[in-house]
Amino acid sequence: MMIKFKLKILALSLPILLLSMIPSLGAGSGGDILKVDWSFKGLTGKFDRSSLQRGFQVYKEVCSSCHSMQYLSYRNLGEPGGPEFSELEVKAIAASVEIDDGPDSQGEMFTRPGRPSDKFKSPYPNVNASIAANGGAYPPDMSVLVKARPGGSNYIYSVLMGYEDPPAGMDLDDGVYYNKYMIGNKIKMSSPLSDDIVEYTDGTKASVDQMAKDVTTFLTWAAEPELEERHRTGVKVMIYLILLTTLVYLSMKKIWSRVDTEV
Repeated sequence: MMIKFKLKILALSLPILLLSMIPSLGAGSGGDILKVDWSFKGLTGKFDRSSLQRGFQVYKEVCSSCHSMQYLSYRNLGEPGGPEFSELEVKAIAASVEIDDGPDSQGEMFTRPGRPSDKFKSPYPNVNASIAANGGAYPPDMSVLVKARPGGSNYIYSVLMGYEDPPAGMDLDDGVYYNKYMIGNKIKMSSPLSDDIVEYTDGTKASVDQMAKDVTTFLTWAAEPELEERHRTGVKVMIYLILLTTLVYLSMKKIWSRVDTEV
């Protein structure tokens, strides 16, 4: 009877385990920030390819002047699960950037057009140069920025949308701006987005809200390029555990039905 009891506990615990996994896979962040119904959230969430491509355009034309993405290569832009630019588009994007290389056979450094295998070019040669160019504030690398900030995607989107005039009585130093969603409400980066600051190649209206969502989607992919594959794996694991639970339950009934009859 004790064995039978333990099998029942196992059969009941597996569904509870499955249910407990769901919130952790799609959980949002706490705090008084804006919440967006992102397409990539949830067990079956996927990135919007058009949004990823527009987000890259926003990064390239707006953000890349200050922020690096040192962990991304241009070839990543054409890989499955990401923006999925064509091979020709990836080559053109890479070639539009001048890369410092060398030394050549004469021992001289030189510049050349970028290749898909190159890492994203940093706007500054080193950290000290980036700090000096931004009034003493270090512009963080954006490769994993979404994962590095509490609130993730919602927090990044909120900060981009949170610029406004400071409340009465709040004094801000020169080069400091008020942002109602930023931790501490003060930020040394001026509002990077304004309506129509970029002209989307697909004809989408470039409102501040649209650009904020698109670049946040792109940054989320950059931080979690394996997200879609992880979701697919998660679904397979869920199906496997459901089938295993069913088999355990049916086996338990089959094995112990005779014992019950005999008793």
